[in-house]
Amino acid sequence: MAKLSELKKYLNYEFSTGVYTGEDYKTFQTKYINYLKSLCKENGWTFVSALRNHYCFSAFIKSSDGNFIYLSISDVRFFRNEWYNSVLIRTAKNEKDYTGGSSKYYSLPVLQFAIHQLLKGA
Repeated sequence: MAKLSELKKYLNYEFSTGVYTGEDYKTFQTKYINYLKSLCKENGWTFVSALRNHYCFSAFIKSSDGNFIYLSISDVRFFRNEWYNSVLIRTAKNEKDYTGGSSKYYSLPVLQFAIHQLLKGA
């Protein structure tokens, strides 16, 4: 499983760009999703799904009591380091609810705590 330290190596990294998704981003995205899966495992949550896009992605997490969290990172080519400094999270009704509750932004190091807090209020 990926660790936060592995993702930090991508801070200030200039990702490739083009019509097709670059291998550097694919590797980064896999590490990021694996990191989220490890957070889920540590906290008794379920990593439901990830929607892998061109140079960004979103995902759904489900708590043990059936509450959902939606999270998303911005395009890493144009919003450098926002994948680390500004992760969007919000409550969701289910794994298809892309509008959900109010959007909140947290840095990756405090994401686990932020998800806990959102799930408490869900």
